[in-house]
Amino acid sequence: MIHPTPSGTRDVLPDEMRELRAITDALRATFEARGYGEIRTPTIEFEDVLRRGETGVDPAYRVFDDHGHVMALRPDMTVPIARVAATRYANAEPPLRFSYTAHVYRGVRPHRGQMREFLQSGIELIGSPAPDGTIEVLTVLCEALDATGLSDYRIALGSASLYPALLRRLGVPEEVGRILLGALGDGDFVSLEREVTERGLDESLLSVPQMRGGPEVLEEIAGSEADGLRRVIAGLDDAVRDRVVLDLGLARGLGYYTGAVFDVLSPTLGEPLGGGGRYDDLLGRFGRPLPAAGFALHVDKLHLALAGVRA
Repeated sequence: MIHPTPSGTRDVLPDEMRELRAITDALRATFEARGYGEIRTPTIEFEDVLRRGETGVDPAYRVFDDHGHVMALRPDMTVPIARVAATRYANAEPPLRFSYTAHVYRGVRPHRGQMREFLQSGIELIGSPAPDGTIEVLTVLCEALDATGLSDYRIALGSASLYPALLRRLGVPEEVGRILLGALGDGDFVSLEREVTERGLDESLLSVPQMRGGPEVLEEIAGSEADGLRRVIAGLDDAVRDRVVLDLGLARGLGYYTGAVFDVLSPTLGEPLGGGGRYDDLLGRFGRPLPAAGFALHVDKLHLALAGVRA
């Protein structure tokens, strides 16, 4: 007789659990050494609190409490930590440094084999503006990955504000811009090319998001968004800079990003192991405007990447 687990969840047995624990212990030690205090928030939050974060990700599970309030399992840790920072640390002097290792829950397309429940580990740096805050977050990210034993990774670095700024500079109507941003967010360059071509729009709307490589790719890009990426690259230590590849079409799936964004890539997997970026407007939605940046690593994917390296 088979007793299945809910779709998108799985059992973790002792041998694998020991390996996952070694990974999270290495991550925790790195975060603590860098001054990031570990935090735990409720697994379940009021849905209106989560929606204030405008993540663009639907909660996987919703329930009603005994007072009729709509509750949801958290789809990420950034929004709950923003809530904590703005309320429990309302008078604390920034910057604030938090770390976490926790399960999150997301709705997924059915029959794609995607997980609804997965373990994340990461940091949030609140109150440190760009570029210094971004540089610190990228540095801690590389130190954490190094501590786990992963050696073949790269950091794809882009900007969530670059393409919207390009749309505004070219005078693209807002409703058309939303279509183009949607295609870019889905990584659908076929649709992006069709929209740009059929509407007779400037070809840079197609060429810019396909630019990848070293700092030289920024030579053809004007504006403060490109300048921001230049300052980040210039401020990184050589060991971190060597890991970075610029990707001007990078678009992360969460809606609160405002500046630099990045993904962690490994040749052993065909999808990112995690990522993050700047979210300078999010804290203001909870009553304490502060710049912020952070990252989250998908521990199970990191485990698979490490297994591939050691095989």
